[in-house]
Amino acid sequence: MREEYAKLNRVEMSIWECCELLNEVVDESDPDLDEPQIEHLLQTAEAIRRDYPDEDWLHLTGLIHDLGKVLNLPSFGGLPQWAVVGDIFPVGCRFDESIVHHKYFKENPDYNNPAYNTKYGIYSERCGLNNVMMSWGHDDYMYLVAKENDTTLPSAALFIIRYHSFYALHKEGAYKHLMNDEDFENLKWLHIFNKYDLYSKSKIRIDVERVRPYYLSLIEKYFPAKLKW
Repeated sequence: MREEYAKLNRVEMSIWECCELLNEVVDESDPDLDEPQIEHLLQTAEAIRRDYPDEDWLHLTGLIHDLGKVLNLPSFGGLPQWAVVGDIFPVGCRFDESIVHHKYFKENPDYNNPAYNTKYGIYSERCGLNNVMMSWGHDDYMYLVAKENDTTLPSAALFIIRYHSFYALHKEGAYKHLMNDEDFENLKWLHIFNKYDLYSKSKIRIDVERVRPYYLSLIEKYFPAKLKW
């Protein structure tokens, strides 16, 4: 999947255009949300902006963190929900029991493969999450898009985008033996972010036109006008 999507040859569009495109996606794994995704993006971003007014990079991260869900759309390959949303986890080492629906890993051939079913598997202690292969999903796709289009967002922003669905780590504390010093620093920001990702979803509608100029200015600051997707 990474090889296929790393080509970034599907479309050229701006970040805001992608936000609008995401209106066509409803995440079936999310029990709290029956509104279009752009509502959730803006609810998250605005809640962060209220509490951390000086961290504009974090406001923008709130806006864009779920843009990878466009993978559900036909023009992006129409991947099924299970391959796009929901929890992500490392492959190449033992599946931690804190991963949701852990019992089904017994059906995965890696579960009984001695090369992959130990604590470290193919990895080494404190190797850094950047060197760990994660299950494919919307997190890694948006990380790939941001990185390859030369975003100037800080390391913590890219970490949040890439690992916000890694609940075994940031909720249960698993896999810390694979983290390096930079990961631990960035995890502090992910914990802050996660409060807003999970709990900012409200029925209060955001006035998109009112907040749009502010977010367009942040997009211009941290991204090129058009990105390859």
